[in-house]
Amino acid sequence: MPSSADPRTAPTSGGVQSLERAFDLLERMADAGGEVGLSELSTTSGLPLPTIHRLMRTLVACGYVRQQPNRRYSLGPRLIRLGESASRLLGTWARPQLARLVEETGETANMALLDGDEVVYVAQVPSRHSVRMFTEVGRRVLPHTTGVGKALLAQSPDDEVRALLARTGMPAATEKTITTPDVFLEALARVRESGYAVDDNEQEIGVRCLAVPVPNSPTAAAISISGPAGRVTDAATERIVPLLQEVAAELSLALAATA
Repeated sequence: MPSSADPRTAPTSGGVQSLERAFDLLERMADAGGEVGLSELSTTSGLPLPTIHRLMRTLVACGYVRQQPNRRYSLGPRLIRLGESASRLLGTWARPQLARLVEETGETANMALLDGDEVVYVAQVPSRHSVRMFTEVGRRVLPHTTGVGKALLAQSPDDEVRALLARTGMPAATEKTITTPDVFLEALARVRESGYAVDDNEQEIGVRCLAVPVPNSPTAAAISISGPAGRVTDAATERIVPLLQEVAAELSLALAATA
């Protein structure tokens, strides 16, 4: 039975119970990796099997859940469009915080999410310098080459990171790119210890990036600043990282307020 401390099990005042239960089941499916059986959902949610079966039938009919040949249930394709739209909104909500980073650091500020095995940039506010970094919103890159990728993967267990790296192959973007799993895992350990990640000429020669995760984000997210290596120096890092962490905390609160 779920703990009463689980916020998903508490009824919302004035809410529609069947809707609350349906979204709760979708979230539990996502937590389980996207595919579950009815008995698993019953165990984790505490709902009786007939109730879960009725809700799942409705979700299948609407395309938000798909029943597999093995009788298990997986998240359905109609959720993809919702997720893409929500990701774009996430970037919109982040713009005030990114603008503050640009104002106080002078460098380009970015927000990125982990989508499958790739990092996707969902928001950017450019620097006002004539020499500045620019990454197109919507651009996808492999996480091992970027500061935001390190900040995102540092939150995952090492075995999951190794599996991802095995799938991507870790191709080099520059001569400075980390291309072996062991070295990359050592870099992630430093990220966990220091609280921030660095891309030091690893995605593009002459560019340095500092990144931190957004705590308690509804989906794994990170923010960063990027600029010429001559401006994003070690001395600048000492000044910028606390600001990045402060802005990430502010963004976390802003996202919670929109939930």
